[in-house]
Amino acid sequence: MTEETKKEENTEVETEEEVVEEENNTETKEETPATKEIPDVKPGDTVKVHQKITDVRDNKVKERIQVFEGVVLARKHGKGISATITVRKVIDGVGVERVFPLHSPFIEKIEIIRSSKVRRSKLYYLREAKGRKARLKIKQGSQGE
Repeated sequence: MTEETKKEENTEVETEEEVVEEENNTETKEETPATKEIPDVKPGDTVKVHQKITDVRDNKVKERIQVFEGVVLARKHGKGISATITVRKVIDGVGVERVFPLHSPFIEKIEIIRSSKVRRSKLYYLREAKGRKARLKIKQGSQGE
């Protein structure tokens, strides 16, 4: 009888441990930002990145959305949680590049305006290109996606 009760106790303990493990797994699933829908951004795409900015003036906190529109030069770190894109635009003849983490809570949304036909995964040559050489060919049927 004692052996049977020990076996029953062991099975009860195992089931309690399994329940605790399942609870831990559900907690980690909720923490991941997989619910946020991120478009498939590729180098050569012209995108609008909507970013949340917090302004603090005279002890007042205001939140606004700033839009950064430009060409994606590179996508780094794959599709993982640390994935980033480098976006470049020219303002008054001065090139401005910003690196955006795709899964950042500060990124409100990313709009793809148009896709271009490119044959490189990193378009760093656009930094020095001027005039016609800085143009990218538009893919057929890519406007207004």
